[in-house]
Amino acid sequence: MHQHCHGQISVMESQRKRYAAPSSGEDSSGERGSLHTWKGYSCSVTPERVLLSRPVLQAALGMRHGVLLVEGGQVYSFGEFRWKQSQVSEVGPLKPVLESALSGQCVVAVAAGSFHSGAVTEDGGVHMWGENSFGQCGLSSLTVVPNPTPVAIMDPDTSPPHTIRVLELTCGEQHSLALSAQHEVWAWGSGCQLGLVTTIFPVWKPQKVEHLAGRHVLQVACGAFHSLALVRCLPPQEARRPLPDKCGQCNQLLYTMTDKEDHVIISDSHYCPLGVELLADGEARLEPGRSPPLRLQSSPSEPLSSHTSAPGLHPSITDHTDYERRRTVAQNGEILTTRDSDMRDAAGTDSDRTVGGAGSQNSPYPDDQAVKEYLKKLSDTSLAEETAKMTIAGASFQPPAENLDLLTSDLLPGVIPVTTSSALNSLVSSCASAVAERVVSTCEALSLKKRINCYYPGVGGVAGAPGGVPGGFPGGPAEERVRLEESMQGKKSCSTGDIREEEAEGLSRRLSLPGLLSQVSPRLLRRASRPRVRVVPLTPVGGLPEAGELLPSLQTEVWSWGRGEEGQLGHGDNLPRLQPLCIKCLSSKEVVLVAAGAHHSLALTAQSQVFSWGSNSSGQLGHMACPTTIPRLAKLSEGIRVWDVGAGAQHTLLLADGDCYQPILYYSGQQVREAAQDAPQDQTEGYSYTQQPVLLPFCMNLGYVSGVFAGGQSCVALADRNVTGFIASLHELAAAERKFYCKLSSVKNHILRPLLDLGENYCSRYSSAGQRPWVRESLGTALGPASTVLLQSLARCYSRLCHLTGQHSALLTANLRRRREVKSLVMLEHASIFLDTYNEYCCSVGNFLVMGGFQALAKPSLDFFGKCPELLQRLAESSEENIPLSDLLVALFYLPTRHLHEYGRLLLKLGTCFEVSSVDYQKLQDGCSKFEALALHLKRRRKEAEYTYHFWKSFPGKMTVSGLDSLRKPPRRLICESSNKALTLQNSGRFSVNWFILFNDALVHAQFSTHHVFPLATLWVEPITEENTDLYGLKVISPEETFTLLACSSMEKAKWLRSINQAVDQAMSGAGQSGSGAGQRAEPPISRTASYTFYKDSRLKEATYEGRWLAGKPNGRGMVKWLDGRIYTGTFKNGLEDGFGDYVMPSKTLNLNDHYQGHWKEGKMHGIGTYKYATGELYEGSFQDNMRHGHGMLRSGTLNSSSPSVFIGQWVHDKKTGYGVFDDITRGEKYMGMWQDDQRQGTGVIVTQFGLYYEGAFNNNKMQGTGVLLSEDNTTYEGEFSEDWTLNGKGVLTMANGDYFEGTFTGEWGSGLKVSGSFFKPNLYDSDGDKGRAVKLGRLAVHPEEKWRAVFEECWMRLGCEAPGQGENQRAWENISVALTTSRRQHRDCPEMNLSQSHNITLESLEFNPQQHVGPVTMEKYDRIRHYLIKACDTPLHPLGRLMETLVAVYRMTYVGVGANRRLLLQAVNEIMSYLARIFQLARFLFPDLPEEGGVIPEPSSDPQDKKDSNCADTQLESPKPGRVVSSSSLLLPVLLPRLYPPLFTLYALEKEREDDVYWECVLRLNKQPDMALLAFLGVQHKFWPVSVPVLGERTEVVSSTKDACFASATETLQQISTTFTPSDKLQVIQLTFEEITKEVVSSLENSFLWSMDDLFPVFLYVVLRARIRNLGSEVSLIEDLMDPCVQHGEHGIMFTTLKACYYQIQHEKTT
Repeated sequence: MHQHCHGQISVMESQRKRYAAPSSGEDSSGERGSLHTWKGYSCSVTPERVLLSRPVLQAALGMRHGVLLVEGGQVYSFGEFRWKQSQVSEVGPLKPVLESALSGQCVVAVAAGSFHSGAVTEDGGVHMWGENSFGQCGLSSLTVVPNPTPVAIMDPDTSPPHTIRVLELTCGEQHSLALSAQHEVWAWGSGCQLGLVTTIFPVWKPQKVEHLAGRHVLQVACGAFHSLALVRCLPPQEARRPLPDKCGQCNQLLYTMTDKEDHVIISDSHYCPLGVELLADGEARLEPGRSPPLRLQSSPSEPLSSHTSAPGLHPSITDHTDYERRRTVAQNGEILTTRDSDMRDAAGTDSDRTVGGAGSQNSPYPDDQAVKEYLKKLSDTSLAEETAKMTIAGASFQPPAENLDLLTSDLLPGVIPVTTSSALNSLVSSCASAVAERVVSTCEALSLKKRINCYYPGVGGVAGAPGGVPGGFPGGPAEERVRLEESMQGKKSCSTGDIREEEAEGLSRRLSLPGLLSQVSPRLLRRASRPRVRVVPLTPVGGLPEAGELLPSLQTEVWSWGRGEEGQLGHGDNLPRLQPLCIKCLSSKEVVLVAAGAHHSLALTAQSQVFSWGSNSSGQLGHMACPTTIPRLAKLSEGIRVWDVGAGAQHTLLLADGDCYQPILYYSGQQVREAAQDAPQDQTEGYSYTQQPVLLPFCMNLGYVSGVFAGGQSCVALADRNVTGFIASLHELAAAERKFYCKLSSVKNHILRPLLDLGENYCSRYSSAGQRPWVRESLGTALGPASTVLLQSLARCYSRLCHLTGQHSALLTANLRRRREVKSLVMLEHASIFLDTYNEYCCSVGNFLVMGGFQALAKPSLDFFGKCPELLQRLAESSEENIPLSDLLVALFYLPTRHLHEYGRLLLKLGTCFEVSSVDYQKLQDGCSKFEALALHLKRRRKEAEYTYHFWKSFPGKMTVSGLDSLRKPPRRLICESSNKALTLQNSGRFSVNWFILFNDALVHAQFSTHHVFPLATLWVEPITEENTDLYGLKVISPEETFTLLACSSMEKAKWLRSINQAVDQAMSGAGQSGSGAGQRAEPPISRTASYTFYKDSRLKEATYEGRWLAGKPNGRGMVKWLDGRIYTGTFKNGLEDGFGDYVMPSKTLNLNDHYQGHWKEGKMHGIGTYKYATGELYEGSFQDNMRHGHGMLRSGTLNSSSPSVFIGQWVHDKKTGYGVFDDITRGEKYMGMWQDDQRQGTGVIVTQFGLYYEGAFNNNKMQGTGVLLSEDNTTYEGEFSEDWTLNGKGVLTMANGDYFEGTFTGEWGSGLKVSGSFFKPNLYDSDGDKGRAVKLGRLAVHPEEKWRAVFEECWMRLGCEAPGQGENQRAWENISVALTTSRRQHRDCPEMNLSQSHNITLESLEFNPQQHVGPVTMEKYDRIRHYLIKACDTPLHPLGRLMETLVAVYRMTYVGVGANRRLLLQAVNEIMSYLARIFQLARFLFPDLPEEGGVIPEPSSDPQDKKDSNCADTQLESPKPGRVVSSSSLLLPVLLPRLYPPLFTLYALEKEREDDVYWECVLRLNKQPDMALLAFLGVQHKFWPVSVPVLGERTEVVSSTKDACFASATETLQQISTTFTPSDKLQVIQLTFEEITKEVVSSLENSFLWSMDDLFPVFLYVVLRARIRNLGSEVSLIEDLMDPCVQHGEHGIMFTTLKACYYQIQHEKTT
């Protein structure tokens, strides 16, 4: 009620932080938060200071008591405490008492109602105490609450109900409101002021005000019996929902329309008969059986019918606040006035309007009493009866016109609720029709100036404007007076509501009513559909996006509800409202604070103005205008800016700025005389009142007041003393920002908006001389389309700057009340928001100036402002006389940039309050520097814009260069030009004219009929040395031209060189668009990023390049786009594609693209790349000169997953040539052999999916010549072929059983052969058993060394060698280093390819040769080399890693799928051996000291491995080696074989399939026996049988039934042979198995012994059987084929032989 919590930021947050950490500039606690209290406003009043030990943070006043919050969260009370039964019932204001019940709680906010109090704690809890008769304390079964008691606010919609955290609390006489952390309102107590839909009072438990649910409530305030809420506006998309056309209760139309000849009367005064009555005791009663449905109002502009607040309310409390209830629509859908005399009234003085506002006795309408009696009669009779009577009468009731003043303001509330009868409707229609006809007839004669005077800037007839009165009839004198008065108030109010937007919205609403548009007259529609200039919003929707939640919102609404007898709800009537309702005339006023007295209300705007409404019995509204049921401005002297308000029972307290920045106090309302201070309230002879706010003379003695509070008859001010100057500086900063915002708003409302209105109004008038009509030139015609767009852009930027200033002003003001510290200054922490906004605004003003916009605007402005533009001069702060109007406009719109100096000055002043070494001082100093630097930068930019404007204005007429005026662009600024012949072109003709113009983005070379533009971003200039010549030359380089300029002197040369370099530098850095223009470099970098379109170059003609440049050539990363759709993205060198790039080329025949991604060299595809063809083919491999050349893989087919064929191999000049593998997936064949010109030519091998195998000669893509063909069942043909699978000539056909034919064969294999020859069956005649005619495969296949030659050649080339082994070692290492560094840089530049830190470290380590010194390789060096090779092969970016990756790919490609044929095993093994030999050659090239194959590296005698070997006497089978043998197998097989193992082992498994099946069958059979039986069967001596075995950590005795327990550790060890890859690893597993066997035998014999093979073999055979290795034959064969030759005859060789013997023994066990 009589207190308020300031601002829109949560009070809890602010109080928690306030004084928490005072800065060094803060005053001592004894000098801040002092409290002063007084009553009244006479000269004799002296405020009394309340002395407390701690600073006061907040005060709240009730009717006869008060509550104080002090630092530390303690609460004090003073005054009359009727609820304190046994304690002190009254305490003087100078001696407050501590509320001990709140001790231990940290209170952050307090509130006081008429006779109760509340407090909010830090955790969001609420405590209440005082009178509770009406439930206002929220505690049931108590009439009084003597001490603070917690009140639970629970949300019943959640399960379980959770506690609501409260930010703010406010109290009235019989109710309380709380604002939650979710910005929702909760209410409890009694009366319609709760805003709850309920029939039962009091409401004991706090309930949510559902009508405000979904909205962001910023602040709440309570009067005695009414409530206010400050709400953030909804976003536009939510606010513009379609309006309903029918009542949700009675299904009747909400709008009716009467169409006349020239106008239409619209009524939205719907009355719903189903609803609520208001009883005498103030409680609400619903109709039987009706529940109160809820509805969220979508926006303040939504028509509020009877179901808006609570559906079905009684007419006496139904919402009828739309002040366009009856609209006369005519002339563009605008509501116009009735008489020229009314127009002339608009130009009258304030006093005339005020007098006129009280009503005139000469009115042709009846007096107030007549209307009241008529309405009373209508109310007393039932609605149905009245309707019936009027219908029977056959005519509408129409009182005499001379006796009815329907527009008298005080009577308006009574009109609407009862005007639903046909009688009153007819009255409305006829009255409005007469008015409208008069309007239409006089509209043509209205001048533009008079129209603007009539409803600028906030006319009541416009949607959302404050002047409208509910229930009024358009055209009446009283409404006109209200309108005009609001118009004049709007002129002072600096409202930022956009009148053009409001008009557009109003027209939209009037002409788009649902379901009724068809009823509008055609003439009206024709006029309404006139083309309109695009509306420029002068209020940014949603504020600045980057400001976010940093700054408070200015787009707010004020909602009110409760009792309205005194008009305190502000809806233009005296009706109560059961639910919150938006006061629409305040929606565009940027309200930042609301306060409620007992029966009046206040709203403080961002423009530092106060709107007041409600009871004015004591002048508490600050004005004497009528009616008081709508918000009006309090009358204050010009220049007084209010920034805090307090409302008491019958008075108002205002805190304001005057001429100085120290705050002053104004008072309006009841005067409390000293003799009458103790008198009862109903005795008024002791009181008088103010007619407008009066200045309190003592205010300057209080210090720097930070807040005011009022309640009952009392006033309170919180003040700070200024000790160090910090407080004063903060006040000065906030005051300066408020003043600046008011100035900006004045310019926007009085200058910018009228100028924009000129663009929309095409107004005709008659000249006074000849009475001939003439048409005023429109703004769009005067400016032209380009300048009109620039003006709109200027208006938008100005609006953003204005809005930001308003938000900042509101924030600084709020911080004065709460956080007085440096870190609360947003302009320091987020300076970029301000700097960017000023930059953008200054840029828009400069652009408009350059294009001659202000000059063109002068003529329309002269028509509007007249020849004596005093208003412009005053706003522009110009004292010059006879200054041109265009110059005045320029000065006016550049005025905001001056404020940057004010920012710098005030921040510097704040900084002087701190120690130089402090953080706060540094912040302030930095902020000051930023704003001062920007001010200087913007000053320079203004000079550039003016210089450019004058250049274009004085464009040389003699030099008529074709099209040069097309260079005049808004952002383009002139730097210098050579019209004085200061610069000429070298070697130009004698009579040629060369004119050079330097702009901020281009250098222009103009000649007689042509001109050429050189963009600065791609311009390089360098001085030509003056070696004994008189030529002062400058060499200018552009992408396609290079020329020399000659200056007339060295000074002129230096000037042009400096100017061009600075312009280029600014164009590159963007300083022309943003930034503060920091120090310039001597010359711009030679390497830069820019965009350029070529016009000469044949290869790049009309292509656009964007990327890095070096001295006029593309160099570095960039992108080229050709007009035909080709796009290259990648690196360039000397103007050509070079390095890695991405190239897209559209296919002319197919509607798809060819896409290449890979390396380039000198403008051509060169190196590794991937080419996706539009046909669906995909090539991955090497390129040279735009052709496939080298090793590559081609997948043919639409999709890779279902490719018909794949080729991988060597390419020469775009054709398959050399060795390659072709997988024909469609036919199920795979060819591995030689190619030439895309055809199979030479030796090769073919395998099919049906098991056929062919090796032999190919010619012209056919099997032609000698070959060998084998089928799956081992049938073999060896002889001549002529076609694929076609035998033709001599040969031998051998059957699977050894029989064979020898002779001549013809025919296709598998379809019948013709044989001419002999048949042999050798076994019948050869007694010695012929071994058979086994064919040795591989003789006719490609030799392993010939395979993949291109792959190895590419690796050698990467190392800098033209042929294998021919090159320099040093160069090879340099190439490796370059390759790795380049790759790392590419991955760093490409985010999706980013490398991990460990990967980066690995790459760095690979750049250097680990063999630092030349000399013989030791074991240490050998280990370093081995580790290097392992890491290199694991890194695809290293040449060796790339080689390894490719070899793995080709190997798998060859031997997977159809290639998994057992007859290819020998070739697969030989291919691996070939890989090893060739990679070892590469390794020896990189490390020349590495011994050749079979060389020995001596081991040092101290090697621990030797000691270990010498100590193991029991396993020592040979003497220690003198050193380590170097071999390709031991060095490289551990790296290569794991990658190739799957396809290789598959081939072994296929080859050994039959033998392994026999072996496995025997293993399964023998493993069925227990351990002892198997040991006995295998012949193991009893002494080797384990007696006991460990089971789960305990030894268990071996019995006859024990199984899988003996030698278990050895068995598990041997099983690991299947998990290893290389032969050496597998041999190591075998050795460990022997050691495990030995260990178990030794533990049982307990003495040392030597194995003999006869003893060892049976035991090892047992372990092999128990190990159950499935493919043991494959494992044995792999070891035998690939094991290092140097270990074949050593210890490992013997162990392997033992395993091999076991394998063969097991296969033959069944015959034993």
